Amino acid sequence: MIFRLLLFFCLAIAFQSQAQQTTPNIIFILTDDQRWDALGHVGNEIIHTPNLDQLAAKSTYFNNAFVTTPICAASRASIMTGQYERTHDFTFSTPPLKAELVKNTYPALLKQAGYQSGFFGKFGMQMENRLDTTLFDAFYSTRTDGYFRLQGAGWSEHIHLTDLTTDKAIQFIESTSGNQPFCVSISYNAPHADDAHPQQYFWATRNDELYKAQDIPLSPLVADTFYQALPPFVKADSTIGRIRWRWRFDTPEKHQRMVKGYYRMISTIDDNVGRLLSTLEEMNVSENTIIIFTSDNGYFLGERGLSGKWLMYENSLRVPLLIYDPMQEVKPTNRAEIALNIDIAPTILDYAGVAIPPTIQGRSLRPLVNNESVDWRADFLCEHLYELQYIPKSEGVRSNDWKYFRYIDYPDVEELYYLKDDPLEQHNLVTHSSYQDTLQHFRQRLNQYISLADQE
Repeated sequence: MIFRLLLFFCLAIAFQSQAQQTTPNIIFILTDDQRWDALGHVGNEIIHTPNLDQLAAKSTYFNNAFVTTPICAASRASIMTGQYERTHDFTFSTPPLKAELVKNTYPALLKQAGYQSGFFGKFGMQMENRLDTTLFDAFYSTRTDGYFRLQGAGWSEHIHLTDLTTDKAIQFIESTSGNQPFCVSISYNAPHADDAHPQQYFWATRNDELYKAQDIPLSPLVADTFYQALPPFVKADSTIGRIRWRWRFDTPEKHQRMVKGYYRMISTIDDNVGRLLSTLEEMNVSENTIIIFTSDNGYFLGERGLSGKWLMYENSLRVPLLIYDPMQEVKPTNRAEIALNIDIAPTILDYAGVAIPPTIQGRSLRPLVNNESVDWRADFLCEHLYELQYIPKSEGVRSNDWKYFRYIDYPDVEELYYLKDDPLEQHNLVTHSSYQDTLQHFRQRLNQYISLADQE
Protein backbone atom coordinates (compact mmCIF):
# COMPACT_ATOMS: atom_id res chain seq x y z
CA MET A 1 0.00 0.00 0.00
CA ILE A 2 2.78 2.41 0.96
CA PHE A 3 4.60 1.54 -2.27
CA ARG A 4 1.48 2.33 -4.30
CA LEU A 5 1.05 5.69 -2.56
CA LEU A 6 4.69 6.57 -3.20
CA LEU A 7 4.35 5.56 -6.84
CA PHE A 8 1.19 7.66 -7.21
CA PHE A 9 2.93 10.63 -5.56
CA CYS A 10 5.95 10.36 -7.86
CA LEU A 11 3.77 10.08 -10.96
CA ALA A 12 1.75 13.12 -9.87
CA ILE A 13 4.94 15.15 -9.50
CA ALA A 14 6.16 13.95 -12.91
CA PHE A 15 2.88 14.88 -14.61
CA GLN A 16 2.88 18.28 -12.90
CA SER A 17 6.45 18.90 -14.03
CA GLN A 18 5.56 17.86 -17.57
CA ALA A 19 2.59 20.23 -17.56
CA GLN A 20 4.84 23.05 -16.45
CA GLN A 21 7.24 22.33 -19.31
CA THR A 22 4.58 22.15 -21.99
CA THR A 23 2.48 25.14 -20.90
CA PRO A 24 4.70 28.13 -21.63
CA ASN A 25 5.00 31.44 -19.90
CA ILE A 26 4.30 34.37 -22.22
CA ILE A 27 5.73 37.89 -22.20
CA PHE A 28 4.16 40.37 -24.58
CA ILE A 29 6.11 43.63 -25.00
CA LEU A 30 4.44 46.58 -26.72
CA THR A 31 6.19 49.85 -27.47
CA ASP A 32 4.48 53.11 -28.42
CA ASP A 33 5.23 54.77 -31.80
CA GLN A 34 8.20 52.56 -32.75
CA ARG A 35 8.48 52.40 -36.53
CA TRP A 36 9.59 49.19 -38.20
CA ASP A 37 13.10 50.36 -39.11
CA ALA A 38 14.03 51.67 -35.65
CA LEU A 39 15.91 48.48 -34.81
CA GLY A 40 19.41 47.31 -35.58
CA HIS A 41 18.23 43.86 -36.63
CA VAL A 42 16.52 45.23 -39.76
CA GLY A 43 19.60 47.09 -40.97
CA ASN A 44 19.51 50.37 -39.06
CA GLU A 45 23.24 50.92 -38.57
CA ILE A 46 22.85 53.88 -36.20
CA ILE A 47 20.39 52.81 -33.54
CA HIS A 48 21.85 50.93 -30.54
CA THR A 49 19.58 47.96 -29.71
CA PRO A 50 21.92 45.05 -28.87
CA ASN A 51 19.52 43.12 -26.63
CA LEU A 52 16.65 43.27 -29.08
CA ASP A 53 18.99 42.43 -31.95
CA GLN A 54 20.28 39.34 -30.15
CA LEU A 55 16.73 38.32 -29.28
CA ALA A 56 15.58 38.90 -32.88
CA ALA A 57 18.44 36.73 -34.16
CA LYS A 58 17.03 33.85 -32.07
CA SER A 59 13.44 34.61 -33.03
CA THR A 60 11.12 34.42 -35.98
CA TYR A 61 11.15 37.98 -37.28
CA PHE A 62 8.31 39.30 -39.42
CA ASN A 63 9.68 41.75 -41.97
CA ASN A 64 6.20 42.73 -43.11
CA ALA A 65 4.36 43.44 -39.88
CA PHE A 66 1.66 46.11 -39.76
CA VAL A 67 -1.05 47.59 -37.62
CA THR A 68 -4.52 47.73 -39.09
CA THR A 69 -5.21 51.13 -37.49
CA PRO A 70 -2.26 53.46 -36.81
CA ILE A 71 -3.32 55.12 -33.57
CA CYS A 72 -2.74 53.82 -30.08
CA ALA A 73 -6.29 53.48 -28.71
CA ALA A 74 -7.75 51.59 -31.67
CA SER A 75 -4.59 49.55 -32.27
CA ARG A 76 -4.43 48.43 -28.64
CA ALA A 77 -8.08 47.38 -28.79
CA SER A 78 -7.26 45.42 -31.96
CA ILE A 79 -4.35 43.75 -30.17
CA MET A 80 -6.56 42.79 -27.22
CA THR A 81 -9.54 41.58 -29.24
CA GLY A 82 -7.93 40.36 -32.47
CA GLN A 83 -10.42 42.50 -34.40
CA TYR A 84 -10.30 45.32 -36.91
CA GLU A 85 -11.29 48.77 -35.63
CA ARG A 86 -14.42 48.68 -37.77
CA THR A 87 -15.53 45.60 -35.80
CA HIS A 88 -14.55 46.41 -32.21
CA ASP A 89 -15.58 50.05 -32.75
CA PHE A 90 -13.23 51.55 -30.19
CA THR A 91 -10.90 54.50 -30.51
CA PHE A 92 -10.53 57.90 -28.89
CA SER A 93 -13.86 59.58 -27.99
CA THR A 94 -15.94 56.42 -28.49
CA PRO A 95 -17.77 54.56 -25.72
CA PRO A 96 -15.63 52.04 -23.81
CA LEU A 97 -14.86 48.65 -25.33
CA LYS A 98 -17.99 46.54 -24.93
CA ALA A 99 -18.10 43.91 -22.17
CA GLU A 100 -19.06 41.20 -24.65
CA LEU A 101 -15.79 41.85 -26.50
CA VAL A 102 -13.71 42.09 -23.33
CA LYS A 103 -14.63 38.55 -22.30
CA ASN A 104 -12.92 37.25 -25.45
CA THR A 105 -9.70 39.25 -25.09
CA TYR A 106 -6.50 37.29 -24.64
CA PRO A 107 -5.96 38.35 -20.97
CA ALA A 108 -9.52 37.36 -20.01
CA LEU A 109 -9.22 33.95 -21.65
CA LEU A 110 -5.74 33.26 -20.26
CA LYS A 111 -6.84 34.16 -16.76
CA GLN A 112 -9.75 31.71 -17.08
CA ALA A 113 -7.24 29.09 -18.24
CA GLY A 114 -5.23 29.44 -15.02
CA TYR A 115 -2.51 31.83 -16.08
CA GLN A 116 -1.07 34.28 -13.57
CA SER A 117 -1.50 37.55 -15.43
CA GLY A 118 -0.03 41.01 -15.07
CA PHE A 119 -0.16 44.27 -17.01
CA PHE A 120 2.41 47.04 -16.61
CA GLY A 121 2.55 50.35 -18.44
CA LYS A 122 0.32 52.31 -20.78
CA PHE A 123 -3.06 50.64 -21.10
CA GLY A 124 -4.51 53.23 -23.47
CA MET A 125 -8.11 51.92 -23.49
CA GLN A 126 -11.34 52.16 -21.58
CA MET A 127 -13.51 49.10 -21.01
CA GLU A 128 -17.16 48.86 -20.15
CA ASN A 129 -17.85 48.50 -16.43
CA ARG A 130 -14.14 49.12 -15.78
CA LEU A 131 -13.43 45.51 -16.68
CA ASP A 132 -9.77 46.38 -17.27
CA THR A 133 -9.37 46.26 -13.48
CA THR A 134 -10.50 42.61 -13.43
CA LEU A 135 -8.47 41.24 -16.33
CA PHE A 136 -5.17 40.89 -14.50
CA ASP A 137 -3.89 39.62 -11.17
CA ALA A 138 -1.54 42.62 -11.08
CA PHE A 139 -2.21 45.90 -12.89
CA TYR A 140 0.06 48.96 -13.02
CA SER A 141 -1.18 51.67 -15.37
CA THR A 142 0.86 54.73 -16.28
CA ARG A 143 0.00 58.15 -17.62
CA THR A 144 1.05 59.24 -21.10
CA ASP A 145 3.08 62.23 -19.92
CA GLY A 146 6.06 62.76 -17.63
CA TYR A 147 8.75 60.18 -18.29
CA PHE A 148 10.46 60.66 -14.96
CA ARG A 149 8.81 59.61 -11.73
CA LEU A 150 9.88 60.52 -8.22
CA GLN A 151 10.41 57.45 -6.12
CA GLY A 152 12.22 56.45 -3.00
CA ALA A 153 12.89 57.98 0.40
CA GLY A 154 11.71 61.57 0.51
CA TRP A 155 10.82 61.46 -3.20
CA SER A 156 14.42 62.27 -3.99
CA GLU A 157 15.29 59.64 -6.56
CA HIS A 158 14.44 60.19 -10.21
CA ILE A 159 13.66 57.06 -12.21
CA HIS A 160 12.72 56.85 -15.86
CA LEU A 161 9.24 55.50 -16.53
CA THR A 162 10.58 52.75 -18.79
CA ASP A 163 12.82 51.52 -15.97
CA LEU A 164 10.00 51.80 -13.44
CA THR A 165 7.60 49.85 -15.65
CA THR A 166 10.17 47.07 -15.98
CA ASP A 167 10.76 47.08 -12.23
CA LYS A 168 7.06 46.41 -11.68
CA ALA A 169 6.99 43.65 -14.28
CA ILE A 170 10.07 41.93 -12.85
CA GLN A 171 8.65 42.09 -9.33
CA PHE A 172 5.53 40.35 -10.57
CA ILE A 173 7.46 37.69 -12.51
CA GLU A 174 9.60 36.96 -9.45
CA SER A 175 6.46 36.60 -7.33
CA THR A 176 4.79 34.03 -9.57
CA SER A 177 4.45 30.46 -8.40
CA GLY A 178 6.17 27.73 -10.35
CA ASN A 179 3.05 25.59 -10.64
CA GLN A 180 1.14 28.08 -12.83
CA PRO A 181 2.32 29.69 -16.06
CA PHE A 182 2.37 33.48 -16.26
CA CYS A 183 1.43 35.93 -18.97
CA VAL A 184 2.93 39.39 -18.57
CA SER A 185 1.96 42.30 -20.82
CA ILE A 186 4.48 45.15 -20.72
CA SER A 187 3.39 48.29 -22.50
CA TYR A 188 6.08 50.97 -22.58
CA ASN A 189 5.10 54.60 -23.10
CA ALA A 190 8.39 55.04 -24.96
CA PRO A 191 9.30 56.16 -27.51
CA HIS A 192 6.15 58.31 -27.60
CA ALA A 193 7.02 61.98 -27.20
CA ASP A 194 5.98 64.02 -24.18
CA ASP A 195 3.82 66.38 -26.23
CA ALA A 196 3.45 68.93 -23.45
CA HIS A 197 7.20 69.56 -23.04
CA PRO A 198 9.46 71.42 -25.50
CA GLN A 199 12.12 68.71 -25.24
CA GLN A 200 9.57 66.13 -26.46
CA TYR A 201 11.82 63.07 -25.99
CA PHE A 202 13.10 61.89 -22.61
CA TRP A 203 15.45 58.98 -22.03
CA ALA A 204 17.36 57.48 -19.12
CA THR A 205 20.39 59.67 -18.38
CA ARG A 206 22.76 56.71 -18.81
CA ASN A 207 22.10 57.03 -22.55
CA ASP A 208 22.96 60.74 -22.79
CA GLU A 209 26.06 60.11 -24.90
CA LEU A 210 24.45 57.83 -27.45
CA TYR A 211 24.41 59.23 -31.00
CA LYS A 212 26.05 62.54 -30.03
CA ALA A 213 28.77 62.27 -32.65
CA GLN A 214 26.54 60.78 -35.34
CA ASP A 215 24.66 62.45 -38.14
CA ILE A 216 21.20 61.06 -38.78
CA PRO A 217 20.63 60.59 -42.53
CA LEU A 218 17.45 62.12 -43.89
CA SER A 219 14.83 60.17 -45.81
CA PRO A 220 14.20 61.38 -49.38
CA LEU A 221 10.60 61.87 -48.23
CA VAL A 222 11.51 64.89 -46.08
CA ALA A 223 11.83 66.93 -49.30
CA ASP A 224 9.21 69.68 -49.46
CA THR A 225 7.87 68.31 -52.75
CA PHE A 226 6.28 65.38 -50.89
CA TYR A 227 4.60 67.70 -48.40
CA GLN A 228 3.30 69.88 -51.20
CA ALA A 229 1.89 66.81 -52.97
CA LEU A 230 -0.37 65.95 -50.02
CA PRO A 231 -4.10 66.71 -50.32
CA PRO A 232 -4.93 70.17 -48.89
CA PHE A 233 -6.84 68.73 -45.93
CA VAL A 234 -3.82 66.56 -44.98
CA LYS A 235 -1.15 69.26 -45.25
CA ALA A 236 -3.21 72.01 -43.60
CA ASP A 237 -1.33 73.81 -40.84
CA SER A 238 -4.14 72.94 -38.41
CA THR A 239 -3.69 69.16 -38.71
CA ILE A 240 -2.02 67.44 -35.77
CA GLY A 241 0.59 65.88 -38.03
CA ARG A 242 1.71 69.29 -39.20
CA ILE A 243 1.54 70.89 -35.74
CA ARG A 244 3.76 68.19 -34.27
CA TRP A 245 6.13 68.47 -37.23
CA ARG A 246 6.70 72.11 -36.25
CA TRP A 247 7.41 70.98 -32.69
CA ARG A 248 9.99 68.42 -33.79
CA PHE A 249 11.29 68.57 -37.33
CA ASP A 250 10.93 72.01 -38.91
CA THR A 251 14.70 72.78 -38.88
CA PRO A 252 17.67 70.53 -39.67
CA GLU A 253 19.12 71.06 -36.19
CA LYS A 254 15.84 70.19 -34.50
CA HIS A 255 15.41 67.15 -36.73
CA GLN A 256 18.80 65.77 -35.65
CA ARG A 257 18.11 66.44 -31.98
CA MET A 258 14.64 64.91 -32.01
CA VAL A 259 15.52 61.73 -33.91
CA LYS A 260 18.47 61.17 -31.57
CA GLY A 261 16.11 61.59 -28.62
CA TYR A 262 13.66 59.15 -30.18
CA TYR A 263 16.49 56.64 -30.70
CA ARG A 264 17.74 57.10 -27.12
CA MET A 265 14.29 56.23 -25.83
CA ILE A 266 14.33 53.02 -27.87
CA SER A 267 17.81 52.25 -26.54
CA THR A 268 16.38 52.69 -23.04
CA ILE A 269 13.71 50.13 -23.92
CA ASP A 270 16.49 47.86 -25.16
CA ASP A 271 18.29 48.16 -21.81
CA ASN A 272 15.16 46.95 -20.10
CA VAL A 273 14.61 44.06 -22.48
CA GLY A 274 18.10 42.98 -21.40
CA ARG A 275 17.02 43.17 -17.76
CA LEU A 276 13.96 41.03 -18.48
CA LEU A 277 16.01 38.41 -20.28
CA SER A 278 18.47 38.27 -17.37
CA THR A 279 15.61 37.80 -14.92
CA LEU A 280 14.24 34.87 -16.92
CA GLU A 281 17.70 33.28 -16.96
CA GLU A 282 18.17 33.77 -13.22
CA MET A 283 14.77 32.22 -12.52
CA ASN A 284 15.55 29.30 -14.85
CA VAL A 285 12.39 29.87 -16.90
CA SER A 286 13.90 31.29 -20.10
CA GLU A 287 13.56 27.98 -21.92
CA ASN A 288 9.83 27.88 -21.27
CA THR A 289 8.93 31.51 -21.98
CA ILE A 290 7.54 32.83 -25.25
CA ILE A 291 8.42 36.48 -25.96
CA ILE A 292 6.49 38.63 -28.43
CA PHE A 293 7.72 42.15 -29.20
CA THR A 294 5.99 44.75 -31.38
CA SER A 295 4.65 48.33 -31.41
CA ASP A 296 1.19 49.88 -31.53
CA ASN A 297 1.87 51.85 -34.72
CA GLY A 298 4.61 53.29 -36.88
CA TYR A 299 5.76 56.88 -36.94
CA PHE A 300 6.65 59.77 -39.26
CA LEU A 301 10.07 61.23 -38.49
CA GLY A 302 9.50 64.27 -40.68
CA GLU A 303 8.67 62.37 -43.86
CA ARG A 304 6.15 64.24 -46.03
CA GLY A 305 6.47 67.20 -43.68
CA LEU A 306 4.65 65.33 -40.91
CA SER A 307 5.10 63.93 -37.43
CA GLY A 308 2.96 61.25 -35.84
CA LYS A 309 1.02 58.41 -37.43
CA TRP A 310 -2.69 58.10 -38.40
CA LEU A 311 -2.27 57.96 -42.18
CA MET A 312 -2.11 54.93 -44.47
CA TYR A 313 1.52 55.35 -45.56
CA GLU A 314 4.13 52.71 -44.68
CA ASN A 315 5.83 54.98 -42.14
CA SER A 316 2.60 54.94 -40.15
CA LEU A 317 1.45 51.34 -40.60
CA ARG A 318 4.62 49.27 -40.44
CA VAL A 319 6.03 48.02 -37.12
CA PRO A 320 8.69 45.63 -35.78
CA LEU A 321 7.52 42.17 -34.75
CA LEU A 322 9.41 39.19 -33.36
CA ILE A 323 8.33 35.97 -31.72
CA TYR A 324 10.87 34.15 -29.60
CA ASP A 325 9.95 30.53 -29.04
CA PRO A 326 12.81 28.67 -27.33
CA MET A 327 10.95 25.38 -27.80
CA GLN A 328 10.45 25.53 -31.56
CA GLU A 329 12.03 22.66 -33.46
CA VAL A 330 12.90 24.54 -36.65
CA LYS A 331 15.61 27.16 -36.96
CA PRO A 332 14.34 30.72 -36.41
CA THR A 333 14.20 32.81 -39.54
CA ASN A 334 12.84 35.99 -41.09
CA ARG A 335 9.37 35.72 -42.60
CA ALA A 336 7.95 37.73 -45.49
CA GLU A 337 4.26 37.02 -44.85
CA ILE A 338 1.96 39.87 -43.81
CA ALA A 339 1.60 39.83 -40.01
CA LEU A 340 -0.85 42.11 -38.22
CA ASN A 341 -1.64 43.49 -34.78
CA ILE A 342 -4.89 41.49 -34.88
CA ASP A 343 -2.72 38.35 -35.00
CA ILE A 344 -1.25 38.95 -31.54
CA ALA A 345 -4.26 37.72 -29.52
CA PRO A 346 -4.75 34.45 -31.44
CA THR A 347 -1.00 33.81 -31.36
CA ILE A 348 -0.88 34.20 -27.58
CA LEU A 349 -3.94 31.97 -27.17
CA ASP A 350 -2.46 29.36 -29.48
CA TYR A 351 0.76 29.17 -27.47
CA ALA A 352 -1.26 28.91 -24.26
CA GLY A 353 -3.34 26.05 -25.63
CA VAL A 354 -6.54 28.08 -25.36
CA ALA A 355 -9.23 27.84 -28.02
CA ILE A 356 -9.36 30.87 -30.32
CA PRO A 357 -12.88 32.40 -30.31
CA PRO A 358 -14.65 32.78 -33.66
CA THR A 359 -14.95 36.53 -32.96
CA ILE A 360 -11.21 36.92 -33.60
CA GLN A 361 -10.42 38.12 -37.12
CA GLY A 362 -6.65 37.69 -36.91
CA ARG A 363 -4.73 34.45 -37.24
CA SER A 364 -2.18 32.72 -35.07
CA LEU A 365 1.36 33.29 -36.29
CA ARG A 366 2.57 30.11 -34.61
CA PRO A 367 2.33 27.97 -37.79
CA LEU A 368 4.65 30.44 -39.53
CA VAL A 369 7.05 30.30 -36.59
CA ASN A 370 7.04 26.52 -36.95
CA ASN A 371 7.61 26.82 -40.72
CA GLU A 372 4.39 24.98 -41.49
CA SER A 373 2.89 25.18 -44.96
CA VAL A 374 -0.22 27.34 -44.60
CA ASP A 375 -2.41 29.33 -46.95
CA TRP A 376 -1.74 32.86 -45.74
CA ARG A 377 -3.40 36.22 -46.31
CA ALA A 378 -2.59 38.21 -49.43
CA ASP A 379 -3.81 41.59 -48.14
CA PHE A 380 -5.45 43.37 -45.22
CA LEU A 381 -7.77 46.23 -44.38
CA CYS A 382 -6.13 49.39 -43.04
CA GLU A 383 -8.32 52.12 -41.60
CA HIS A 384 -8.43 55.17 -39.37
CA LEU A 385 -11.95 56.07 -38.26
CA TYR A 386 -11.34 58.53 -35.41
CA GLU A 387 -13.83 61.41 -35.65
CA LEU A 388 -11.56 64.43 -35.29
CA GLN A 389 -11.34 67.30 -37.74
CA TYR A 390 -7.57 67.60 -37.28
CA ILE A 391 -6.88 64.04 -38.50
CA PRO A 392 -8.49 63.01 -41.82
CA LYS A 393 -10.22 59.62 -41.74
CA SER A 394 -9.01 57.10 -44.29
CA GLU A 395 -9.33 53.47 -45.32
CA GLY A 396 -7.51 51.19 -47.71
CA VAL A 397 -6.05 47.81 -48.62
CA ARG A 398 -2.41 46.83 -48.39
CA SER A 399 -1.34 43.69 -50.26
CA ASN A 400 2.07 42.11 -50.69
CA ASP A 401 2.91 44.42 -53.59
CA TRP A 402 0.26 47.15 -53.66
CA LYS A 403 -1.24 49.86 -51.47
CA TYR A 404 -4.57 51.56 -52.17
CA PHE A 405 -6.33 54.03 -49.91
CA ARG A 406 -8.88 56.81 -49.96
CA TYR A 407 -10.07 59.50 -47.58
CA ILE A 408 -13.50 58.78 -46.14
CA ASP A 409 -14.75 62.37 -46.16
CA TYR A 410 -13.14 62.96 -49.57
CA PRO A 411 -13.77 59.65 -51.38
CA ASP A 412 -12.54 60.98 -54.72
CA VAL A 413 -9.06 61.54 -53.24
CA GLU A 414 -7.32 58.21 -53.75
CA GLU A 415 -3.74 56.92 -53.79
CA LEU A 416 -2.32 53.79 -55.38
CA TYR A 417 1.29 52.57 -55.08
CA TYR A 418 3.17 49.63 -56.54
CA LEU A 419 5.32 48.88 -53.53
CA LYS A 420 7.51 46.33 -55.23
CA ASP A 421 9.09 49.07 -57.37
CA ASP A 422 8.17 52.04 -55.18
CA PRO A 423 8.64 51.12 -51.49
CA LEU A 424 8.74 54.78 -50.41
CA GLU A 425 5.37 55.47 -52.05
CA GLN A 426 6.64 58.33 -54.16
CA HIS A 427 4.53 57.76 -57.29
CA ASN A 428 0.75 57.81 -56.99
CA LEU A 429 -0.61 55.74 -59.91
CA VAL A 430 -4.30 56.59 -59.54
CA THR A 431 -4.46 58.73 -62.68
CA HIS A 432 -2.29 56.47 -64.85
CA SER A 433 -4.32 54.81 -67.58
CA SER A 434 -2.24 51.62 -67.36
CA TYR A 435 -3.38 50.93 -63.78
CA GLN A 436 -7.12 51.52 -63.97
CA ASP A 437 -7.93 47.80 -63.75
CA THR A 438 -5.72 47.51 -60.68
CA LEU A 439 -7.37 50.56 -59.17
CA GLN A 440 -10.81 49.09 -59.74
CA HIS A 441 -9.72 45.78 -58.21
CA PHE A 442 -8.62 47.42 -54.96
CA ARG A 443 -11.71 49.61 -54.80
CA GLN A 444 -13.78 46.45 -54.94
CA ARG A 445 -11.54 44.67 -52.46
CA LEU A 446 -11.90 47.51 -49.96
CA ASN A 447 -15.67 47.48 -50.37
CA GLN A 448 -15.64 43.72 -49.71
CA TYR A 449 -13.78 44.26 -46.45
CA ILE A 450 -16.26 46.94 -45.40
CA SER A 451 -19.25 44.74 -46.24
CA LEU A 452 -17.81 41.86 -44.23
CA ALA A 453 -17.23 44.12 -41.24
CA ASP A 454 -20.80 45.43 -41.42
CA GLN A 455 -22.10 41.85 -41.23
CA GLU A 456 -20.17 41.06 -38.04
